[in-house]
Amino acid sequence: MLVTGGTGFIGRRLVATLLVQGHRVRVLVRAGTAPPAEWASVETVVGDLADAASLERACAGMHTVLHVAGLAHAEADTPEWAARHWAINAAGTFSLLDAAVKAGVERFVFLSSSKAVGDPGPHCVDEGWDSAPESPYGQAKRAAEQRVLAVGQAQGLHVVNIRPVLVYGPGMKANLARLIEAIRRGWLPPLPETGHRRSLVHVDDVIQALLLAAVHPAAAGRTYLVTDGQAYSGRALYAIVRRALGRRVPRWAIPASLCYGAADLADGLRWLAGRRDRRMRAMLDKVLGWACYDSSRISAELGYRPIWTLERYCETEWQDLRD
Repeated sequence: MLVTGGTGFIGRRLVATLLVQGHRVRVLVRAGTAPPAEWASVETVVGDLADAASLERACAGMHTVLHVAGLAHAEADTPEWAARHWAINAAGTFSLLDAAVKAGVERFVFLSSSKAVGDPGPHCVDEGWDSAPESPYGQAKRAAEQRVLAVGQAQGLHVVNIRPVLVYGPGMKANLARLIEAIRRGWLPPLPETGHRRSLVHVDDVIQALLLAAVHPAAAGRTYLVTDGQAYSGRALYAIVRRALGRRVPRWAIPASLCYGAADLADGLRWLAGRRDRRMRAMLDKVLGWACYDSSRISAELGYRPIWTLERYCETEWQDLRD
């Protein structure tokens, strides 16, 4: 199997899983990247998604491509970021597809994102939700998805799009990691119960979905949302993290309006300091906003069964962080 993005958060864990299962693994790595020590049996090809020749070398002789590489920073929406998202997440996928077809690859699984469609608002939606993506990141992912399905139909390839929601697990970064760290350090006051719900998924369950998609005949030509089967409120997330840290969950809470006011004030101060983003607002939106998705399709069609919930992950992985 060829894995792109093998040194990233999801990719590195994917490669480790493939090795444990006894697969022959090849990874596309960028120049100057030192492969991890545990990759002794992994074949590496130096290149990137902008280098067509390297993609052809990487795909040569491969039966399956697991395309995990991509540019994150979903909230970044400047023209510069938009161009980068298109170049990597869309055009890079187009080039990899071309190389895969040329090499005779038979199976191609693309790691997309729930951001490939517009935000669902106050609803929990499935793959039938088809509103237009709102961010440059989501637009690039959606364009890549469409090309994946078109090439699969035209060339007779087994192609699948996997749309994970917000991913947690060892090595996670960005807003969810910052939120958890803020709770751990006591910087975040008790969050209110707003009735909003957000879906999450553990990195290992994303890998489970990728591997099922690669081998299950029913997956060909399909697009799947992937979650851990739970729908978390901001208050529930706060309570899960507090309990996992061995701390009491206060009965009181700060009203949502005050939480957002404080986040806007903090972002205003960051703006004055030259940091042109709304990081605090984005972090709060990750727990108090709606982003609820239903992954019943992949469970029904491929037998996907999430192993992790956020509560189980926190309780089993954070023993050393307890007071």
